[in-house]
Amino acid sequence: MAEIMNYFGWTWVGAVGTDDDYGLYALTSFNKEVKKFGCVAFSETLKTNDRARLLQVISVIKQSSAKIIVLFLTKTIMGTFIKEAVLRNITGKQWIACDLWSAYPSLASNDNFDFFGGTIGIIARRGSIPGFEKFLRDIQPTSDVKNNLYSQFWETIFQCKFKNSSVAEDGKVCTGTEDMKSIKNEYSDVSQLRASYNVYKAVYALAHALHNIVICKDREGPFENNTCADITKVQPWQLLHYLRKVNFTTLSGDRVAFDQNGDAVPILDIVNWQRAEDGGGMTTKTIGFFSELDTHETQLIINKDDIFWNFESGKMPESVCSKSCQPGTRKAARKGEPICCFDCVPCADGEISNQTDSIECIKCSTELWSNDKKTKCVLKETEFLSYDDAMGITLAATALTGFCLTVAVLAVFIHFRNTPVVKANNSELSYLLLVSLMLCFLCSLSFIGQPSHITCMLRHVVFGISFVMCISCILVKTIVVIMAFTATLPGKSTMKWFGVVQQRCTVFVFTALQALICIIWLITSPPSPTKNTKYQTAKIIFECDIGSAAGFGCLLGYIWLLAGVSFLLAFLARRLPDTFNEARFITFSMLIFCAVWITFIPAYVSSPGKHTVAVEIFAILASSFGLLFAIFAPKCYIILLKPHKNTKKSLMCRSLQKY
Repeated sequence: MAEIMNYFGWTWVGAVGTDDDYGLYALTSFNKEVKKFGCVAFSETLKTNDRARLLQVISVIKQSSAKIIVLFLTKTIMGTFIKEAVLRNITGKQWIACDLWSAYPSLASNDNFDFFGGTIGIIARRGSIPGFEKFLRDIQPTSDVKNNLYSQFWETIFQCKFKNSSVAEDGKVCTGTEDMKSIKNEYSDVSQLRASYNVYKAVYALAHALHNIVICKDREGPFENNTCADITKVQPWQLLHYLRKVNFTTLSGDRVAFDQNGDAVPILDIVNWQRAEDGGGMTTKTIGFFSELDTHETQLIINKDDIFWNFESGKMPESVCSKSCQPGTRKAARKGEPICCFDCVPCADGEISNQTDSIECIKCSTELWSNDKKTKCVLKETEFLSYDDAMGITLAATALTGFCLTVAVLAVFIHFRNTPVVKANNSELSYLLLVSLMLCFLCSLSFIGQPSHITCMLRHVVFGISFVMCISCILVKTIVVIMAFTATLPGKSTMKWFGVVQQRCTVFVFTALQALICIIWLITSPPSPTKNTKYQTAKIIFECDIGSAAGFGCLLGYIWLLAGVSFLLAFLARRLPDTFNEARFITFSMLIFCAVWITFIPAYVSSPGKHTVAVEIFAILASSFGLLFAIFAPKCYIILLKPHKNTKKSLMCRSLQKY
């Protein structure tokens, strides 16, 4: 019966048994078997003629969510149970009958079909006994008092009495010439042999045991000194020995054998209570069978198409405490309830379950992530700032715009190289400063795109060297302004110590120092592409690992040192009477530069994923634009829009006025 529960997937069942050895043992065994795959919602017992207890059990059944109810009850108790169940209007239940009452569909009348129709039960195997029907037809009564069974059978079949017996109630006397072949009743019907078939198999089991005793060869016997049993004086224990080893198959194909406990190998029919074809009541229809094979494995065969399900849907009922958890979820036990009662909890992000009723979710590996349904691990999305992103396109366009503006300014300065404004502002340093600004704008492009070993090293090296060259030019220009002013004072000739050669050497030395820092950094611990999974669990951030934090810190620190010195000198020289007051412009440009890179640090640390690179590019572009506009915008304004002021006379007058 537990096999039937498992076959239909019924994991939430109720059980009721009689309060005696049969019922208690059946409930214990059934509960033990069901717990291997499901749960028993309740297990109740009943006594004969205990209506109060019966009503309690009926109430438990009605309130329970279990739709499958197994009844280990006798025929007598079952009759009472059916009446009370109908009276209490218990519907929507699938009844499972034991062998004590499954063969009696007459227990439920047509009026009760809506309540107990569709009952499934087990019953002794039906089989055929060869020659049995002919034997019954050929029976003739006998006057032998030692064997009066035939006479009793005859009297029962024809409802009469022989003369030497007591007269029948209706006075009918048996003549012995009645026609047996014309009788059709339960005694003559051999199509439903169940108990008789079991007797037939039992007799044949004894016959096989006796046969094996007869064919036993001396000195090959199973008993002491390899002796055989004497068939004329066979002992019960000797017969039992051979009976245990019986193993044969009947003409109906049923195996007869006994297990190690002496129990007969089970072979049962599975029946279903259905309405009779003539509509006159209920009948049992065989829908399958259960047996044990030679391999000690059980075999359960059921024809589902032959089953009548007594439900509105006409389909097999579902009886579970909790429905199965689908892939993407896991089972979470409910506190204080059976294991069949659980909640389905969705797997957490990064975890999956690809089977039904998973107990736990499986965590995806480092480079994998769960899909939306949490049913399988898929490759994580790799994120980096690319030229396909709107952000990448915007930054690249901005960098190219800055590069083009710088080229335009350089072209203006070269075209107007002989004008006083260009000559007065140290044209050679201005050219070098504009070239370094071009490199600053272009180096930001190396930060966009998929990182590689070359781009990771190139981006930081070009960034560090170009910015140092830029700041070095600004620092030298600031020193030149100070030197030029002090050289105009009486007795001062400082400019001869800081001429064009010294200016070039200064820029070269400052830049060479940065190049040396970069070389040491690249040799010891160079930047390299890496897949970062720490900051965003659902994505892989493809970025450049700086390798050595100390190397990157020295690169930035050196830039900030030069910028700080330039800002300090320009701030001190901001009131000197320089033409167009370049020291003031340098001060403003350095102020922008320092402000950008000071705010860069917290923004860089707090930005996730590709936004970290975007922040770095923004800092490069913002500081480059700040230097370009602060230093060169005023000069271009005079050169292009105020050409009348771009004369030596105008410059000299303005300088004298300030002085």
